[in-house]
This record gives sequence, structure tokens and C-alpha cells, in this order.
Amino acid sequence: MRNRKFKILLITLLIGIAVALVKWVAYLLSGSVFILSDVLESGVNIFAGAVALGSVYLASKPKDKDHPYGHGKIEFLSSGLEGVLIGLAGVLIIGKSIESLINPGEIQNIDWGIYLTGFGGIANLVMGLFLQREGKKINSPAVSANGKHLMCDALSSAAMIVGLVIIYFTDIYWLDPLFASIFGIVILVTGIRVVRKSVAGVMDEADEKLISKLVSDMNESRRDSWVDLHNFRIIKYGSNLHIDCHLTLPWYYSLEKAHDEIKAFEALIRKKSARETEIFVHADPCLPHSCKLCRLKNCTERQHKFEKRVEWTRKTVIQNAKHKV
Repeated sequence: MRNRKFKILLITLLIGIAVALVKWVAYLLSGSVFILSDVLESGVNIFAGAVALGSVYLASKPKDKDHPYGHGKIEFLSSGLEGVLIGLAGVLIIGKSIESLINPGEIQNIDWGIYLTGFGGIANLVMGLFLQREGKKINSPAVSANGKHLMCDALSSAAMIVGLVIIYFTDIYWLDPLFASIFGIVILVTGIRVVRKSVAGVMDEADEKLISKLVSDMNESRRDSWVDLHNFRIIKYGSNLHIDCHLTLPWYYSLEKAHDEIKAFEALIRKKSARETEIFVHADPCLPHSCKLCRLKNCTERQHKFEKRVEWTRKTVIQNAKHKV
């Protein structure tokens, strides 16, 4: 996994450098502020790619005494820094656009600007789609953030080509800084969103979609001896997960029997999560009121008849209390 991430980001970085050089040539030929804004964003791509490369290396390091949960959180910091850089590029583009509106410069060879910008946009589109697919497959925030950035770059390049074509056929050159300023605002908003997502990861914000999927899978495969589940929590460490919860078991189970049930429960979670997962399960003994929701057959200690099964959902399992009927 580590080598795969590293190779993906290294290739992305090298392609990013090549695309940035192509866009720089397009700017030198045309003098367009619109194209310059694209060059600035490509520069951010290169720097962010280098940061992501370093973060993936650190995140893959094994746990140690100073980092008992591993180093995966660095990927969130990496994607957050990338978001800041994206936002900064947006601010710089807006500032340059305003300056060019006040003091317009000469624009020429727009046709070459269109061709070279189109080439760079296609390259970013291909790499962006690839990185988003791979980031989702290997559950890497750094790879996903890099892919999202490149996708935004590709879409903005498409919009940029439309703007350059309009300028080419109308000769209205003040549209160049105007389009660039709009482009800068879009980039700024994108950066803010990337930062927001990375902060959510660092702050261990609950991933409702992930919790809902895991709980739904467990609900379908739960054993009758798993009387209840509550205080279910997930923490992300880059592409890895840390899960802790309380599982209610029959109070009369031996320590060995309870251990076997917990191992089966953990195996189910690991199978459904499809990624490296650390699990801590606290075993709770059932109480008399648990009988009403317990489906365990032939229980010699039952004090109440079974009344209703409590479905495990995101809302029911995150509560820090045993469920009652």
C-alpha cells in the first residue's frame, strides 16, 4: 500500500511539473493574465504534490511509543496545507486580475494559449480522475485531495479555453482579467472546502456515511448472542480506522466464550471495512431489561419474554447507553 501511494504521487508530481512548464510557455507567448492564473495554480499543484508525497511516506511508518495510533493523521494535515495553498493561489489570481483591470497589458498569440491550455487541461483531467479513483480505493485523504485539486484544475482549464475563445473572436481584451478574477474566486472556494474536510479529519468529526454503512452490514450479520451495541465510534488515521464500542453479551458467558464472541464481532467489522482497522470492544453484561430485546433462544436465565429487536442504525449505536424496549 505504501509503495503504491508513493508511486502514484511521484508520477503525479512529475506530470504536474511538465504541465506547469507547458502553461508557462502559453503565458509567455500570450501575456494573458487569465493563463497566468492557470500557471499559478499549477505551481500550487507541484508544491502540494511534493507535500503529499512526504505525508504518504510519514503516514506509512509503523506505530511507535510516541505515536501509538500510527502516523496516519499527517495525511489530513497534508490535504489541509494543500487547501491553504489552493486558497492562496486564488487570492493571488484575484489580486493580479484587479491590477490588470486597472493597468491592462498587451495580449497576443491567444490561439497558442488556447492549444497549450487545452493540452494541460486534458492531462490534469486524466490524472485527476485516476487519483480520485485510487484515493477512494486505498482510502487515502492525501491522494484524494490531490485528485480533487487536479479535477478542479481541469474544469477551470475548460472554462478558461471558452473565455480565451471569446476574447480571440471579439478582441475585447478587458475580459481577460475579468475572467481571471472569476477563476480566482472559484479556486479560493475550492481551497476553503479542502481545508474544511481536512480539519474534520483532524478533529475526528463523525463520518456518518461510513458509520451507517458499517452498522448496516453488522446489523444484517449480527448473532443472537450479540444482545446490544452502543457507544460506537470511529476515528480515522489517514487510510486506517480505529473503532471502539460496547457490545452487550449474556452475563453468564465465561471469559473464554465472551472472548470468542468479541473476536467474531471484530472479524466481521474488519471484513466489512475492507481496510486496516484497529478495534477495541468493551464487553457489557446483559441486564434484566435486556431480555425484552434479546433473541437468544433457550436462555435459562431469561426473566422477560422477547418483545422487539432493536435495529442497529447510526442513530441507535452512537448512544452511550444500553437500549430498552
